[in-house]
Amino acid sequence: MKTIGVLTSGGDGPGMNAAIRGVVRTAVSHGMEVVGIRRGYAGLIEGDVVPLPTTWVSGIIRDGGTKLLTARSEEFKTRAGQCKAVEVLKKHGVEGLVVIGGDGSFHGAHALDHKWGIPAMGVPATIDNDIAGTDVSIGFNTAVNTALNAIDHIRDTAVSHDRIFVVEVMGRDAGFLALEVGLAGGAEHILIPEIPFSLKKIGMAIKQGIERGKVSSIIVVAEGAAKGIAVAAEIEAITGAETRATVLGHVQRGGSPTALDRILGVRLAAAAVDLLARGEHGLMVGMIANEVVSSPLETAWRKKKSVNEALYTLAETLAK
Repeated sequence: MKTIGVLTSGGDGPGMNAAIRGVVRTAVSHGMEVVGIRRGYAGLIEGDVVPLPTTWVSGIIRDGGTKLLTARSEEFKTRAGQCKAVEVLKKHGVEGLVVIGGDGSFHGAHALDHKWGIPAMGVPATIDNDIAGTDVSIGFNTAVNTALNAIDHIRDTAVSHDRIFVVEVMGRDAGFLALEVGLAGGAEHILIPEIPFSLKKIGMAIKQGIERGKVSSIIVVAEGAAKGIAVAAEIEAITGAETRATVLGHVQRGGSPTALDRILGVRLAAAAVDLLARGEHGLMVGMIANEVVSSPLETAWRKKKSVNEALYTLAETLAK
């Protein structure tokens, strides 16, 4: 294998640039050349391909977002779109592809690998951390710390004004981000889609706390569980206490990656290239118990990743 390609697809996340750097530097160590596909599968269809010498990745390990840019592509989901993509890859002599992204991105890698014979590897990168086959995905740790910093600031205001604050965090239809942020931030209540909850019970518990002299509370809500504004309105109606909602939104995707995400990015990317160099493909790399493992790309969408309910129970215990 002389030339491989790398692209980032789907939502951006801190640590993607570290992974790109890992791909380039590891490929060079194997005597390969690397080309970057800009703007994900959309850019691939359009032929937006650039060479990636080692100098291109110098210093990017500390940068958030993705230097290769990202986009979503409906056209790539069609056979005609995939045919265009394959023609571009062949034109540039690409014999293997590393796809950095989430399960949607891995669907694309799987199609190229299984239907079109383009050896592909997946590197999990999403702040949602909802990809099976890995304990943690690139970007998750940074997003947790970004959201935690915001909640620490909001806590100061909540205490100063005797208010209840509902903080909505990202995570799509999974509660991994909300759970870890809530536990680390000492939230009084955490609402995630995986575990049923009653706003009436939560409101009554907060009301009892107010009667005991508790002046403020933080409720962390995963976007897939409920809308923060709606939760705030209902809690205020039940408690009679001033309640405000804050939606953190896309701020959680940005920022310089933590050391954990930088190291995770380069380790997983290097492993993906090593596997391609050995002739293996159609796989995603992941981190289980701090060891790099590989599994079929289909694992990302055929196996549902479960939240750690013990952490949820612990958060409930500590909030009492």
